[in-house]
Amino acid sequence: MEETRIFDILEKYKTTFKGKADVLAIKKSEAWIKYSSEDYIRNVDFVSYALIRMGFIKGDKIATISNNRPEWNFIDMGMSQLGIVHVPIYPTISDEEFVHVLSHSESKMVIVSDIELYNKIKPIADKIEKIEAVYTFDIIENAKNFNQILKLGKETESETLKKELKKRKLEIDKNDLATIIYTSGTTGMPKGVMLSHWNFMFQVEKLYVILEERVKENSRSISFLPLCHVLERIGGYTYQYAGISIYYAESIERIAENIKEVKPQIFVTVPRLLEKIYDKIIATGKDLEGFKKDLFFWSVDLGLKYKETNNSLWYLAKLKIANILVFSKWRKALGGNVKMIISGGAALQERLARIFWSAGISVHEGYGLSETAPVICVNRINYPELMFGTVGPLLSDEQQVKIAEDGEILFKGPNLMLGYFKDEKLTNETIDEEGWFHTGDIGVFVKDKCLKITDRKKEMFKLSTGKYIAPQVVENIFKESIFIEQLMVVGANEKFCGALISPNFEFLHDWCHKKKIHYRDNLDLIENPIIIERYQKEIDKLNTRLGKTEMIKKFQLVCEEWTTDNGELSPTLKLRRKFVKEKYQRRFNQIYSINQKEFED
Repeated sequence: MEETRIFDILEKYKTTFKGKADVLAIKKSEAWIKYSSEDYIRNVDFVSYALIRMGFIKGDKIATISNNRPEWNFIDMGMSQLGIVHVPIYPTISDEEFVHVLSHSESKMVIVSDIELYNKIKPIADKIEKIEAVYTFDIIENAKNFNQILKLGKETESETLKKELKKRKLEIDKNDLATIIYTSGTTGMPKGVMLSHWNFMFQVEKLYVILEERVKENSRSISFLPLCHVLERIGGYTYQYAGISIYYAESIERIAENIKEVKPQIFVTVPRLLEKIYDKIIATGKDLEGFKKDLFFWSVDLGLKYKETNNSLWYLAKLKIANILVFSKWRKALGGNVKMIISGGAALQERLARIFWSAGISVHEGYGLSETAPVICVNRINYPELMFGTVGPLLSDEQQVKIAEDGEILFKGPNLMLGYFKDEKLTNETIDEEGWFHTGDIGVFVKDKCLKITDRKKEMFKLSTGKYIAPQVVENIFKESIFIEQLMVVGANEKFCGALISPNFEFLHDWCHKKKIHYRDNLDLIENPIIIERYQKEIDKLNTRLGKTEMIKKFQLVCEEWTTDNGELSPTLKLRRKFVKEKYQRRFNQIYSINQKEFED
């Protein structure tokens, strides 16, 4: 049987993976609660039966606002079997965005995870006419609970309902709408991306072929990116298709602990997490002394020279020593079993790909968008389908990419969205008359094989000198510094590039302690001349890797860490540039309030 609709994956749990004990797992009260293949199918069917009894029909919308948990899959698959459209929403968006998404999507029901979200969403939902009920996954006093849905399905299960479910499943075509994913929106209100069953399932088998080279059936994955993130979602479907168990991390704060417990073979991540892992490893190395410290940084330097192909025998001999003495500890910190990490959502620093591969941890950078569900390209196992600094070749021969005259990446393929929900004008602006989707990203092909992303078209800006700047390229270089958590390049219509810098405060506080530098708070810290001088040293060092135009000529430190909660980052951890500039307008003005003649040619 060909799996063309999302719920077709469940057939594998009735045949190939029948009796699997840990399809899904989550930690509660210090113990991992596991759901078997039979548990999974039974709960999904209970959801479908209940929704039928509640009057839901094909095309209705149900929104979920939740952390990662097995119940998310029960409702996702339960809706999928009936042709009900799933609207997963990021829990971290603003009240204004919640109002927009819940109203615009025409959701009839909302399911939230916990009391904090319930208290936030219930008053909003009560004002939206189409929303009939708000349910919760956690048990909350006086709130309707998801267990009531399961109970209704269980109590009303009958031959009549089974026949009705079978009938409805047969009526669902692979090109029917399965979900509306609202883009995180670095500017303006989120847009509703309409994705079909086939948009997802086209990719699943292709991704499975890549996975099975390294990750076998009965392996474990750990999930921590939000399930409303399209990359984590396609990862989840692929794991299920491949018979890989999914263990849901308790929280972002406990990922490291959960990874050591689960010992996963695979997980999906965004580059920022890998950057944090690397920074912590380097910080640990800096605390070593004598021979141990020398050995640690000899290994790091060696790893940074790792190539995709043609590493010399002498190099490989040295790398073997580094792996035994140093890198084995890195693998142990990731549970000791990791065979593959999938990285997406933003550009991965090339040096991170090199050093993780040298340490026996293969990081596969890919590329795509919500509008492409999401995978366009992904790096494979071996050169030339693996090239560091690129996002790899196309996932499938059925996909097409061409580079427009202005450098924009254009795409066609079976995983291209159906369009933007209730926005034909924007759909027609984004997908041209020839069917090419305009990604908004700038890129080139390397050796006619692997795609390299150079920047976002909308984020490029021009200096007053007429020179164009690709900020992401510059930012990635400066984020290599352990002193820098985040950095935003500025300078549109100015004579030179400047930067707003959010320091790595965890590292900076430790550094100040060792240097006996005293400060009242972060504001006092970033205005300390010694700190400013140290950051200038970092900027000067990294500027040597840039052309004169791209160099950061002046910078300002900020006293906060940039987060999704504070608004500087989108839910997918992309910089909200307009917001950041407006928030730090005074510091931006300080960058450009000097005599600029000293920077003129």
